[in-house]
Amino acid sequence: MLLPSVHLPLVQELSMADVALVVTTLAVFALVALVAKGVAKL
Repeated sequence: MLLPSVHLPLVQELSMADVALVVTTLAVFALVALVAKGVAKL
């Protein structure tokens, strides 16, 4: 977990963590959207 108060000198690790977080968030959002559409069709 990355804390706002912790400043790591490795910017690349922070960038990778940010990318992973965004990808995970988008994946979850897409999954929820698909489930919502499936329930709406019922």
